[in-house]
Amino acid sequence: MSWGGDDMEETERRRVAEARERWEQKVLAPLMANSPEIRPAFRTASGLPVARLYAPDREGQREYLEGLGFPGEYPFTRGVHPTMYRGRLWTMRQYAGFASAEESNRRYRFLLDQGQSGLSVAFDLPTQVGYDSDHPLACGEVGRVGVAIDSLDDMELLFAGIPLDRVSTSMTINAPAAIILAMYVAVAERQGVPLDKLEGTIQNDILKEYAARGTYIFPPGPSMRLVTDVFEYCYHQLPQWNTISISGYHIREAGSTAIQEVAFTLANAVSYVRAATAKGLDVNKFGPRLSFFFSSHTDFFEEVAKFRAARRLWARLMREELGATNPRAWTLRFHTQTAGSTLTAQQPDNNVVRVTLQALAAVLGGTQSLHTNARDEALSLPSEASARLALRTQQIIACESGVTASIDPLGGAYWVEELTDAIEAQAREYIQRIETMGGAPAAIEVGYMQREIQESAYAYQRSLEAGDRKLVGINAFATPEEPPADLWQVEAGVEARQRARLERRRRERDTARVERCLEEVRRAAAGRDNLVPRFLEAVKAQATLGELCDVLRSVFGEYRQPSV
Repeated sequence: MSWGGDDMEETERRRVAEARERWEQKVLAPLMANSPEIRPAFRTASGLPVARLYAPDREGQREYLEGLGFPGEYPFTRGVHPTMYRGRLWTMRQYAGFASAEESNRRYRFLLDQGQSGLSVAFDLPTQVGYDSDHPLACGEVGRVGVAIDSLDDMELLFAGIPLDRVSTSMTINAPAAIILAMYVAVAERQGVPLDKLEGTIQNDILKEYAARGTYIFPPGPSMRLVTDVFEYCYHQLPQWNTISISGYHIREAGSTAIQEVAFTLANAVSYVRAATAKGLDVNKFGPRLSFFFSSHTDFFEEVAKFRAARRLWARLMREELGATNPRAWTLRFHTQTAGSTLTAQQPDNNVVRVTLQALAAVLGGTQSLHTNARDEALSLPSEASARLALRTQQIIACESGVTASIDPLGGAYWVEELTDAIEAQAREYIQRIETMGGAPAAIEVGYMQREIQESAYAYQRSLEAGDRKLVGINAFATPEEPPADLWQVEAGVEARQRARLERRRRERDTARVERCLEEVRRAAAGRDNLVPRFLEAVKAQATLGELCDVLRSVFGEYRQPSV
């Protein structure tokens, strides 16, 4: 059986092959002799060869039921839900956060008023690496690339007036993820929200930080313990919460190919599953709350195929190699963000077109949640107008394009299925290579993933500089232009106000209670008790994120990246 239609007997396959041979010899060859194609060879952004024509006489493709099946059923190539967007649109979840908790709260309310259906929190760099706003290393970085969160009061201000039982929240935080989750839970308790009603995701993916992003604090061993502590706590207390968002996005932003993005993300996911099962957790119980996060780039059909291949490969890994028997644990549910690394400061209006293509690829690939980047993000944080236009891009795709009317509308397209097979096969080869090294943590420790990403990034840059790959406005169709004058900037004085507020909180809190809570965290960190309940009690006492991370540093130590 071939892609795209009814059963084909072998005689029919031969007829198609013979007809194709006639076409190539009688029609194509005379044309090519006088008018050759514009390039001698065509390849995807990942370097996969692109054939001139895909047709049902292709060899080696999977049988339909084995390779595609039906939406909501194994191997989930065509989607994780039986009705996909006919039953429910993806969550429109714009990533936002800057300056103070109050300013970020205003942006969240604005986006919700504009029709956004979920929140996504960006934290500033000091928060991401576990420093309070008054730490010397935080100087100049407070509130710059996200919101500053030092204490429970900041978190409460961040969600003021936003009922947490009616909106799902994604939080992009990793090394201190368990502490930030404890703050969110404490805010929900203050709002009177039952914990079994909380929906959302904590990124909590530390392995990709070592490989691609760099906002780690502790060594891999204790970091993995924090990850699995979150798994265990959420299973008992937050049944609707996604305990991790295993991220390929940052791997891709660092320069990987689409194939490496799938491979390294799923290799990391395998390691998380094994760490959790080694702790005694049941993969059939925690597996359904795993989620994923991918980038969507501009090589349109490769991106659509990438999402389909990742979904199928994860289902097979979970069922065939990781021992999951619960079909819900086989499903790869993922958030997508359009590719920030593809945005250009030159001709920024072009970014609207790039983002539209990338968002459409994510939708056609079956995403469950989507962020669309703003046109001016290569120059500054998005203005309110740019953020609204980015959201409108999703809404136009959802409401006007018609692409949501049929499930997996590109399924069966000969080229898409060929790409899906190729990406899955090459990603599996990477995963097998990583397994022979001892798994993702071991591969990261010897610098394997880092080298692969660096080499891919270097090859891409070389292709741009040589002109082999065109980037409109950069090495093709460039024009002299003045930089935009209406860029949005973080207001001066944010850092001073945040530090003053932090000093006031420290002065007014019960210091003895804070010290008792910090000592309890220290004791638990040195032992084996789950740390999340200890974090929860500490943040309620107004212990700060930096103080809690300092306690963990004193027990776990700090990680130093090896030279690669």
